[in-house]
Amino acid sequence: MERPCIKICAYDEDTGWCHACGMTKPERKAWKRLPGYREAILQPLPARLAALAAEGHVTGPAAGKKARHKD
Repeated sequence: MERPCIKICAYDEDTGWCHACGMTKPERKAWKRLPGYREAILQPLPARLAALAAEGHVTGPAAGKKARHKD
């Protein structure tokens, strides 16, 4: 199973979700250490990224650029 992390760690202050992949810091650690939880970690990520995007945040690979929020 391919990991969702794209090595652009930019976490939302309110939710704790990464703007690039949607994972939280604890989920990122669990991905490495607890492979049995990977499916549970993957499931909410698309909805999280959609929610961040709906709030005007830049998500996915573009989150690595300086502009993290559309004005």
